[in-house]
Amino acid sequence: MTNPLLAPSSLPYGLPPFARIEAAHYAEAIEAGLAEHLAEIDRIVQNPEAPTFENTAVAMEQSGRLLDRAAASFFTLVSADASPEIRELETKFSPRFSAHQDELFLNPDLYERFRGIDTSACDPESVRLVEEYLKEFRQTGIQLDPAGQDRLRAANAELSRLGTEFGQRVKEGMKSAALLVEDAEELDGLPADDVAAAAEAARAAGHEGQFLLGLIQPSNQPALASLSDRAVRRRLFEASVARGSSGGPLDVLDLARSMARLRAEKATLLGFANYAELVADRQTAPDFGAVQSMLNRMAPAAVRNADHEASALAESAGHALEPWDWAYYSAKVRREKYSVDEQALRPYFELERVLRDGVFFAAGSLYGISFHEREDLAGYHPDVRVWEVRDSDGGGLGLFLGDYYSRESKRGGAWMNSLVDQNALLGTRPVVMNTLNITKPAPGEPTLLTLDEVRTVFHEFGHALHGLFSDVTYPRFSGTAVPRDFVEFPSQVNEMWIMWPEVLANYARHHATGEPLPQDVVDRLDESRLWGEGFATTEYLGAALLDLAWHVLEQDAVPDDALAFEAKSLAAAGITHALIPPRYRTGYFQHIFAGAGYAAGYYSYIWSEVLDAETVDWFSENGGLTRANGDRFRQELLSRGNSRDPLESFRILRGRDAKLEPLLKRRGLE
Repeated sequence: MTNPLLAPSSLPYGLPPFARIEAAHYAEAIEAGLAEHLAEIDRIVQNPEAPTFENTAVAMEQSGRLLDRAAASFFTLVSADASPEIRELETKFSPRFSAHQDELFLNPDLYERFRGIDTSACDPESVRLVEEYLKEFRQTGIQLDPAGQDRLRAANAELSRLGTEFGQRVKEGMKSAALLVEDAEELDGLPADDVAAAAEAARAAGHEGQFLLGLIQPSNQPALASLSDRAVRRRLFEASVARGSSGGPLDVLDLARSMARLRAEKATLLGFANYAELVADRQTAPDFGAVQSMLNRMAPAAVRNADHEASALAESAGHALEPWDWAYYSAKVRREKYSVDEQALRPYFELERVLRDGVFFAAGSLYGISFHEREDLAGYHPDVRVWEVRDSDGGGLGLFLGDYYSRESKRGGAWMNSLVDQNALLGTRPVVMNTLNITKPAPGEPTLLTLDEVRTVFHEFGHALHGLFSDVTYPRFSGTAVPRDFVEFPSQVNEMWIMWPEVLANYARHHATGEPLPQDVVDRLDESRLWGEGFATTEYLGAALLDLAWHVLEQDAVPDDALAFEAKSLAAAGITHALIPPRYRTGYFQHIFAGAGYAAGYYSYIWSEVLDAETVDWFSENGGLTRANGDRFRQELLSRGNSRDPLESFRILRGRDAKLEPLLKRRGLE
């Protein structure tokens, strides 16, 4: 069979022909793509003509098409449907991809050609393209002597290898830590559909007649809010927070220490005090000090709010609290104080309605787009669905793929990724996808979501809109290719429509009766919105500050005892709370140790939320869910990608720089 990756896809919008791709095809296409890309770069470098924007910058943007095509499909499977063969290829090729980037950006002849480009007659996006390339050359280490570059190449290759191993161990660790329960009585309080799903998971794993509670990536597990059996809650909690740090073949603490050491060395080579300073140089934050200042300002207020919540929980419980009690009694207090039972909301949040009548409805109302399921187009797994997205004039905009259910071959968490990037230079339109880990119900049962899962569906679709609405000239600037501490902003803004009256009324209907979610329940949800913010902000800041603690270390200061370092660092940051572990502990902090791009950048969520809170105010001040607002947000922000300074795009939208106060108010931190 001819390798389908070696030529551009003939499917609509360039959707990869997954049904025809075998694992061996990825290896062949990646090998060919790496070689072809280097040959293309060599032709740019060897061009006897003086460097121009066209023969250097544009040629660079046009290069690497085969490699990009193969890598986009391959890494989608690595994250979402990794067979043993795919995992082996990931181990093989991850260091090769790292080395390939170094071949490009440590190439002195290529650098000199970019330096020689005269941009005086270029448009602003083209000027920015050259500036961004030159910045990447410098941040990669083009200024180092040969010995320094050799050491940097070796460090990058090892970091890639370690990150791949970390991610694979974490994925296996989450699977192996699933809690097996023998008796249904031990699951008292868990919704019936969750019990059925646990029975099906146990059956599939070879434990007929028992129940298997799978884990999600963060520390806090959803079932903790429902399980009345305190001993089962303890087992579930301890299984969650011990992942990756209990010894054995799935322990990752050695990998984390090695990566921290290599990152510190890399920062030193590149002239930075630490790795966090290096990362801040690539973000919208003015410097690392500004990040530290904001987090340190929030931490004391967050812990105070958490302490107030803990007092209310202890009073409700009638006994001393342990960490595995928090979610259970928090739900109990919410029911008693606000008459809000989040489990009772789930029948109103059926996945299909949330998508069609919530997420797609809001997007249609704001931007005039429509969604048309394409059952003739296939993803890489039967659970993947494909929609064609059409613009307000009926013309095709791109494809959106949704992969919503968890499975053993998928890593934990939720994310958006791009299979085809929009850009005018190559004439491509976007193909983007959302991947989640919702527990698949028993056959014939509806998929009922928690409010948190509804939030995740809307959040990830905000990323998808950022990719779908991209309207840039150059591939480098497309869609979500923005600084890490800006990329969460559009996705967070999209969460505002979850409870927007017009949207909520359209999707929040009982799956069996069709009755709308009662208005008095909606009102009580609004009244209770600050309940739990102490916990949520404290667990988030714990993870963000732990991330920074690992990345301000000097090379010779990386600790031998990672867990002791974790505890000491959280205490020093003033974010220690005996009942609230960080959202991610070192042993399963995939964002920062497994190549997800958040190393020294997990603060990005709260940094982006400053812009988000301001933008929610802007929408509200200007009439909310209107085409005029949507069109302006799309034009000035979502369509721009990184083709201009993202903060400039925000200023044009808002009319000024962002202020911190709206975020502090939202999280109860004034």
